[in-house]
Parts: sequence; C-alpha cells; structure tokens
Amino acid sequence: MRLLLASILASNSLVLAAPARLQVVATEYAFTLSRLHVKAGNAVIELANFGQDPHDLRLQRVGARHVAGVGEVLPGKQADLSLRLRPGRYLLWCSVADHRQRGMRAVLVVTR
Repeated sequence: MRLLLASILASNSLVLAAPARLQVVATEYAFTLSRLHVKAGNAVIELANFGQDPHDLRLQRVGARHVAGVGEVLPGKQADLSLRLRPGRYLLWCSVADHRQRGMRAVLVVTR
C-alpha cells in the first residue's frame, strides 16, 4: 500500500523537495557557514553557538528591506530559522553589541 501511494504521489508531482539546510557556527567573533551557496526555495538555517557569549543571527537579501533572524542563542545551544530564500546575495551578521564590527558577518549566495 505504501509503495502504491508513493508511486501515485511521485507520478502526480506532489512530492515536495526537502528544504535546503545551512548551519551557521558562531564563535568569538566569527561566523562559519557550512556552505556558501544554496538553491532558492525553502530553507532551514541553524545557528549553533560554539562561543562563550550569546550570539544572534540576522539575514537580509541585498536590495531588500526585510531582515529575518534568530534571537539570542546561549553558548552551547542552537536555534533554527525556517524561511523561503529568493535568488540573490544575503548578508548575515550578529547584531549583539559590537559583534558585527568585530567580524561576525558572512555572505550567502542563493542560486536558482
């Protein structure tokens, strides 16, 4: 029965693609991305704080006004952000205190 249902769903193009996944590791004072490019569409971005201070994550597509983000994450913890990414370049940064100025920023490229 399961095989039949899977076959029907696949033939009707109802199977949805899994979201792209990206991990952003935060330390003092840097972000390290698990990948620098992802495909457009649904995505899950995990902020993993391997530092000693709380960190957050802000994300903005170049040329857009909207800023998405994850609130402060305590050391040793992580948090997920689920969103739909459009093609373009995205700026990522930590907005806690002066962390951005100290180097906690990165660029993500989203392709078609």
